[in-house]
Amino acid sequence: MHIVERYLQAMVAHDWEAMAECLADDVVRVGPFGDTYTPKDPYVAFLRDLMPGLPGYSMKVERVIESGRSAVVELSETVELDGTPVVTPEALVVDLDGDGRIAHIAIYIQRLGESAPEP
Repeated sequence: MHIVERYLQAMVAHDWEAMAECLADDVVRVGPFGDTYTPKDPYVAFLRDLMPGLPGYSMKVERVIESGRSAVVELSETVELDGTPVVTPEALVVDLDGDGRIAHIAIYIQRLGESAPEP
């Protein structure tokens, strides 16, 4: 299994040690709002604090496309808001370092339900 898939599975399972093993010590994670976490320990702490508190959380990985030391992941995350499941489609662009660990993660989301701007 590709390291990116191991990373995602460990995150969903809340296996922070296994997830951390997938990351380079100097990993940089850039979120969909420009929020950045680096290096590994603060990033893992962020997820360890966030993920268990997300009601009804689930992740569905649609595909992982690998090219050299990079991968693109298409997935959706679901969280319940006021008892209603809200699905957010996302794309992750992941770069690996020379040791095959995740060195950079950029997260992009689709904002469903919003009108497209007028041309």
